[in-house]
Amino acid sequence: MFAGARLAAVYAPSRGGRELRLVGPVGESGVPPEWPAGYAVSGRSAVADAYRGGRALWLGPDEPAERRAAVPGTVAADASLGVLPIGADDRRLGCLVVVDGTGEGFDTDRRAFLELYAEQVAARIEAGAAPGAAVGPGMTATPGAAAPGAAPGGIGAAGRPGAVPVAEGGRVHGGLLPDHALTTGPLGSFTLALHTGRITADPSMLELVDIDPGEFDGRVETLLAHAVPDDLPTLMSLVEPGKGAPASRELEFRVRRPTGELRWLRLRCRVLEDPAGRPERVLGVVVDASSLRPETDEVALVQRLSAALAATMTARDVALAVVEALRDPLVGADRVAVAGLEADRLVVTVLDPPDPAAWPDIWRSEWRSEWPDTPLRALPTLATALREVRVGLCPAGAELEPALEGVGPGGLALLPLPAEGRVIGACLAGWDTPHEFGAEERSLLTATAGLVGQALRRAHAFDAQHELATTLQRSLLPRRLPALAGGVAVARYLPAMVGLEVGGDWYDVIPLSDSRVGLVIGDVQGHSAGAATIMGQIRTAIRAYAVEGHPPDVVVSHANRLLVGMETDLFATCCYVELDMEEGDAWIVRAGHLAPLLRHPDGATEEIDTEGGLPLGILADADYPITAAGLVPGTVLALLTDGLVESAALHLEDGMRRMRGLLAAADPSDAGRMADGLLGDGSRRDDDVALLLLRYDGTSVRPIRAGWTVWRLPDAVMHARRFTARTLRGWGVAEEADAALLVVSELVTNALIHTQGPVRLDLTLAGDRMRIAVTDASPRAPAKPVVADWESTGGRGLLLVEAMSATWGSVPVSGGKQVWSEFVVDPAPGPVDAGAGAAPPGGP
Repeated sequence: MFAGARLAAVYAPSRGGRELRLVGPVGESGVPPEWPAGYAVSGRSAVADAYRGGRALWLGPDEPAERRAAVPGTVAADASLGVLPIGADDRRLGCLVVVDGTGEGFDTDRRAFLELYAEQVAARIEAGAAPGAAVGPGMTATPGAAAPGAAPGGIGAAGRPGAVPVAEGGRVHGGLLPDHALTTGPLGSFTLALHTGRITADPSMLELVDIDPGEFDGRVETLLAHAVPDDLPTLMSLVEPGKGAPASRELEFRVRRPTGELRWLRLRCRVLEDPAGRPERVLGVVVDASSLRPETDEVALVQRLSAALAATMTARDVALAVVEALRDPLVGADRVAVAGLEADRLVVTVLDPPDPAAWPDIWRSEWRSEWPDTPLRALPTLATALREVRVGLCPAGAELEPALEGVGPGGLALLPLPAEGRVIGACLAGWDTPHEFGAEERSLLTATAGLVGQALRRAHAFDAQHELATTLQRSLLPRRLPALAGGVAVARYLPAMVGLEVGGDWYDVIPLSDSRVGLVIGDVQGHSAGAATIMGQIRTAIRAYAVEGHPPDVVVSHANRLLVGMETDLFATCCYVELDMEEGDAWIVRAGHLAPLLRHPDGATEEIDTEGGLPLGILADADYPITAAGLVPGTVLALLTDGLVESAALHLEDGMRRMRGLLAAADPSDAGRMADGLLGDGSRRDDDVALLLLRYDGTSVRPIRAGWTVWRLPDAVMHARRFTARTLRGWGVAEEADAALLVVSELVTNALIHTQGPVRLDLTLAGDRMRIAVTDASPRAPAKPVVADWESTGGRGLLLVEAMSATWGSVPVSGGKQVWSEFVVDPAPGPVDAGAGAAPPGGP
C-alpha cells in the first residue's frame, strides 16, 4: 500500500467532455469492485468539483452522502476519501479517487504524497505507455486486458488488474488508459528533514536504488552515493533548496546497479515550509523510468548535443546549438524558440525561422529589437509548465492561448530549462504537421531540457562577466579618436578569450599644439582588473604629460616614475610617437615595447629601427632615448601589441614578418578595413590585442608662420603691434587687421604684467584661419573677471579677446602656457612671402 491508501479509481473525461467515466478501478483482491460508472462534469459530486476546480478534496466520514458518492457502499462508512485532479489547469486529464486504509484519515504528509502520486500519473499519461496500451483516436481499450506485471495489492508498488472497458465514446485525453500508467513499475517514497539531513525511505524506494532496507542508516549521503556523479548537482538542488526554489519539482537521475548497468529513476518532490516560511522537509516519490528512456541512437544524439553545448560560450551560442539539434537530429521540429526568463518576461534569444511572420501576432507586437520580449502573462500554458518544472506536450488541435496558437499547429513541446534549483529559461518546439509524442520522445526532451538549462546558466554567467569586462575596458579606452588634419587614425582592440577578458592593452591619440599629435600604444602585464586599472592610470598620465607640452622622452620618463611610485608588482611597456602633421617628422620613444611598422606609399614595409628603454615601472631613473623618422604622404604608421604577433604557436619574429606581409598587401585607401584585415580571422586568442594605425596624408594647405620674441621694454607692446601689422600686410590680410592688433595688444600686455620670464608672439596663417599665440613662462591659466563694470580699471582684456575672436583658449606648454586666438580671414589673392614682416632674430 502507498501512503496508506487501500483502494483507488481513475475517472477520465469522455469524448464530449460532459462526463467523467471510470477507466481504472483497483481493489485489494485484484477484482474491480462496483464503483460508480461516471459523473456529470457539471454535477454536484466530489469528483466533478475536484475536476472543475483543479484542487484536491479530502473527505471525512461526516461529509454528505452525495459528496461521498465516489465509492460504492461496500466501503466502510468511516473511511476517509481523497479526490485529486490529474493534470494541470491548462490540461485536465481526469481525477484520482483514493480510499484510506488506516482509519486515521489523511494527514498533511500523506496528502502531499498522494498529490505527488497524482502528478506522476499525469506524467505517465502525457508521456505515453508501452506499445499496445495506447488508446488513440478511433481506438478503445481491450476489455479485460491485464497490465504487465499485475499482482494483487494496493496502490503504487503493488500490481493492478487490467483496465476495464471504457464506456462507449469515452477515451482518455492524451490517448492513453490511466490504468496502465498506474501499473508501470514500482513506486517509492521518502521524507527528507532538511535541518538534520536525515531521510526516511520506504522499502520500494530503497529497492529502486539497490539498498538493503536492513542496512540503510538514514543518511542522505548514503542515497546520493548510489547516484551517477554527473547527476549529483541536480540532486543537491533538492537537498539544499534555495529561497527561490520551486515548491514542486520533477527530474530524472541515474543510479548504477551492482551489475554495472544504469537505471533511470524519475523523481517528483515537494518542499514543505515551516511557519516562518523556511524550507523544512522534502517529500518525494520515485519511479523506475528506464522503460521511458530513449533508445541507444537517441542517447547518442543527446551525447552529441551535450558535446555541442560544452563548446558554447554565450547564451546565443547555446540557443543556436539547441535549434540545430531540435530542428533535425533529435525530434525534427519545424519551429524552435529559445528564451531566458527576466522577471515576468520571456526574453527570446533565438527564433528559428527568424522571420517575424512565422510567429504569433503578440510576439511581433513586442518585437523591440532583434528578437521579441514577450510578457509571460500572455502565455499561461507555458507559465504552468515553468512553475511545475515539467515538460508540457500539446498535441495537434489542442486549445492554446493566442500567444502560442500557431507556434506548433501539429504539436507543441514546452520545455522548462532548469539550473541550480530554478527555471532560467524555456524552449518551445513546434511541428506544422500532426506529431505523436511517445514516451521515449518525452524523456528525450526532458534530458535535453536539463542539458540546455545547465549550459544556459553557464552562458549567462559568461555573458555577465563578458559584459562587465567589456564595459570596464571600454571605459578605460578612448570612446572615439579625434579627426586629424593631414591624416586618418583608426584603432582596434580585441580582448583575450581566456580569464576575465579584460587586460592591460591600451592606445590613445592625443592632439597637441602646433599641428602635432601624440600616438601611444602600451601593454600592462597580466589580464585582470588590476592590470586594467593600472592601464587606465598610465594612459591618463601619459596624456596629461603630453598635453602639458613635454617632449616625448620626458613624457615617458614621467610615466615611468609614476608607475614606480605606485608600488605595484606590475610593469608596462609602451611606444610613444609625436608626429608633426605638417612636416611629417616623427619622434619615437620606446619603453620595452615592439617597434613601430611603416608601410611606404609603394607598398614596401619596414620595422623602424628605434632605440629602446626598460619597461615602465622597473627603474625610476631609466633612460628613454628619442629616435627620429620621416614620413611622406601616403605612409601608414602601425603601432601594435604583442598579442597580435606572438602566441604559443607563433614566434615573435615570425609574427612580425607575417604582419609586415599583411601590411604590404592591404589597401591603405580604407584605413578601417585595413585595420580589420590585420587582425586576422578572429580565432581564439590567449592575449588581448591592440592596434593603432595612422595613414599620413600631409596637409593640403601649408601654413605660413612668423614669430617674434617680446623684449621686456617700455614700448614692447608697440613693437609687437608693428610686427603684427607688417606680417598681416605681407599676407594680404587687411579687413581683420584692426581686430588682430587689438588682440595682440591685450595678450602681450597680460603676459608682460602677470608673468615673469620670456614672452613670445607667434602668428600662423593656414587657409582662411589666422592664429595669434602668446607664450609665457607661467603655468597659471588666464581667468576672465567675474564682474567688470564701468568703474573697473582692468580685467577687460580677456573679454575683449573673446568678443573679437572666432575662438580662443589656453593650453599648457613645457613649463608655461600659450594663450591663443583665431580669426576667420579672407587673405588677398596672389603669392605670399612667408617671411614678410618677420623681424630679425633677437627682437626689434
